[in-house]
Amino acid sequence: MTAKNLVFALFAALTVLPAMVLAGGAHAQTTEGVAALVNDEPITTVDVRNRMRLIISTSRMSQIDEQTLARVQDEALRGLVDEHLQMQAAREYEIEIEDAEINNALLDLASRNNATIDEILADLQNSGIDASTLRSQIEAEIAWQILVNGRYGSRIRISEQQIELALDRLVASASQPQFYIYEMFFEVRRPGQEQATLQRVIAVMNQLQQGASFPELARQFSDASSAAANGEIGWVALSELQPEVAAIMPQMRRQFEQSGGRGALSNPVQVPGGFMVIALVSVRDGTTSLQYDLVQITVPQSAASDDTRNRLERALRDNPQCEASEAIAERIDGAIHTPLGSIGADAMRDEIRQALEPLDAGENTGVIDTPAGLTALIVCDRAITGPGVPSRDDVESQLRGQQLSLLSRRWLRDLRRDATIEIRE
Repeated sequence: MTAKNLVFALFAALTVLPAMVLAGGAHAQTTEGVAALVNDEPITTVDVRNRMRLIISTSRMSQIDEQTLARVQDEALRGLVDEHLQMQAAREYEIEIEDAEINNALLDLASRNNATIDEILADLQNSGIDASTLRSQIEAEIAWQILVNGRYGSRIRISEQQIELALDRLVASASQPQFYIYEMFFEVRRPGQEQATLQRVIAVMNQLQQGASFPELARQFSDASSAAANGEIGWVALSELQPEVAAIMPQMRRQFEQSGGRGALSNPVQVPGGFMVIALVSVRDGTTSLQYDLVQITVPQSAASDDTRNRLERALRDNPQCEASEAIAERIDGAIHTPLGSIGADAMRDEIRQALEPLDAGENTGVIDTPAGLTALIVCDRAITGPGVPSRDDVESQLRGQQLSLLSRRWLRDLRRDATIEIRE
């Protein structure tokens, strides 16, 4: 959302309707009243119309025909049903959202869009949208986040092994190209709804092709937790993406380059649980490198023998730490102890790099035959360096977020299944 007026000419017709009159059978609402009941709690036609205005305005939709209005109505009603379920659950757990929390969220939204809160509220007013429409949406987002964190946050345990595996993937991607992406995820909510969900995706993509804003469409339509951040994911490498998405990135990079760097948009990608649409907005070559802190023990050719080999192999078998390496060298005739310090993987010979690749801190290569004699390398530390490299805490937070997002979708699906939802035709 920007500070300028976001109303399009075709939207003007919607703002002057005395009631929601959308041509076409099941979408017709001929009088103001109740559009739906969610556990006997009403969603009014005014609520739906205001949400439609918000979607159209913030998403910068153009070429709004009757079919588009019908789909926007469906999305508006769908979003309002979910928000009513979320707020009903919040009341059950006696969660109340203060105005200050909503204002802080509005401030964050304004900051992400290079605007002020006053400018956003003025845009809403100019578009004929009551500010309470946006505030209610934000209130539900905050309440649901509190609920999900409260219900599942303490149950999620991210193990050291999970963190190490994630870091290993980062190591593997250290020299890979990186992609700055936005995402939209469209969940297939029940078996047999694949085609209906795909039609939702196509309708949104049609709006993108007509110039609508990807971030704002993501905020309104995406089922991923990233919707709260306008679908923004940021810089990722291939190994961090779902396999189905990673498979299309080389083609998207070609499209990005052919566009002169203006961006690239994917076709719908089927992934477990639904469909994704990816927007690629920037590409860069790998800016990270893998650094090792190493200690080397060498037995020169002149001192090498079966006995020294066996003694060195036995000493290395228990993965001695770097602090013990000098004492090991002193016990082996002719052995030379050399702290190598920090060395980048890209500066190593291929055979050494390959021997170190599977190792973590505290592990060693075993005995390697080299022209200089018998050599062993002990890994004192291993780290990815470069701009934007996440810390262990960052990785843990990301893994927690992924699990919370999955549990959030499951809980909302269960609330829908157990609720009494009546849509008034």
